[in-house]
Amino acid sequence: MQKESLPSKKGILLVNLGSPRSTAVNDVKEYLDEFLMDERVIDYRWIFRSLLVQGIILKTRPAKSAEAYKTVWTDEGSPLIVITQKIQKKLQKIVDVPVEIGMRYAEPSIETGIQKLVDQGVSEIVLFPLYPQYAMSTTETVIEKAEEVRKKKFPKVKINYIQPFYNRDIYINCLAESIREKLPENFDALQFSFHGVPERHIYKTDPSNTCKIDDANCINSQVDTHNAYCYRHQCYKTTEAVIAKMGLPKEKTIVSFQSRLGNDKWIEPYTDETLETIPKKGVKNLAVVCPAFVSDCLETLEEISVEGKEQFQHGGGENFHYIPCLNDEDRWIDVVKILCEEKLSDFYLV
Repeated sequence: MQKESLPSKKGILLVNLGSPRSTAVNDVKEYLDEFLMDERVIDYRWIFRSLLVQGIILKTRPAKSAEAYKTVWTDEGSPLIVITQKIQKKLQKIVDVPVEIGMRYAEPSIETGIQKLVDQGVSEIVLFPLYPQYAMSTTETVIEKAEEVRKKKFPKVKINYIQPFYNRDIYINCLAESIREKLPENFDALQFSFHGVPERHIYKTDPSNTCKIDDANCINSQVDTHNAYCYRHQCYKTTEAVIAKMGLPKEKTIVSFQSRLGNDKWIEPYTDETLETIPKKGVKNLAVVCPAFVSDCLETLEEISVEGKEQFQHGGGENFHYIPCLNDEDRWIDVVKILCEEKLSDFYLV
């Protein structure tokens, strides 16, 4: 008599960017090496990428980055890791499948996260890249790495990937409510600072080969084949939906892009330049939010909340208010649950 096969067990893997093990220079150097040598982050040919990263950047940047990490590090460790763990624990309380975390770079790695789920009997995984908008250096590299690991180490495991949710109503409602609660009573402008990417990344992720990086395509057009994977377009659409939900006048909002690296052309306008110039245009009281991130990290807590504040005040600004990310807010955990359960149900349809 043939044995009946047991039903597949499902699980959830939350994936974030990652962080150094500590603020020690060697740990930061190891982390930056893995991060910057990713061909979807610095997309040069390997030899040129290696010369740039290992021959130039890693000789000077780790010490500077280590000092920056020290300003945001907590007693529990890296803010990004700690917050992701809090999301995991809260989500685990409201779903009936195992939940683990993985980082694209460093530990706990994607492989570690999958292994933990497999050790619990999981064979079907919903993998959630915690990035609202799609980019080559975020969502795409997570999926590529997960598939590489799956094929090599876990060939029998099935993975469903949650797609970018930048324009989903449940996410927009959640983000708008969170911003509204934290927005100061008196502000001249609300600045949406998204992480930047090189312009060539947007062209590389456009399957139609028709995308144009200009305001007509990024701001004024609807989602179409020419901008379906356009990160800049998705950032503007997130902003547009949030300010509509909040009832804010468009002229009281600003969109910009931060974290440039190197001399290549990155998408504009740049956050640092914007922060220094807007006080001269009458913006003395500024609030800033970073919707490319769902968890506070070095790029929000140090680059914006500290450096950005200094840039704004240097330009003549007076009051600077950083609005934290969604982090482990209960309303955000509810959104994560809904998005995960949608993908969990897909397994039943196969």
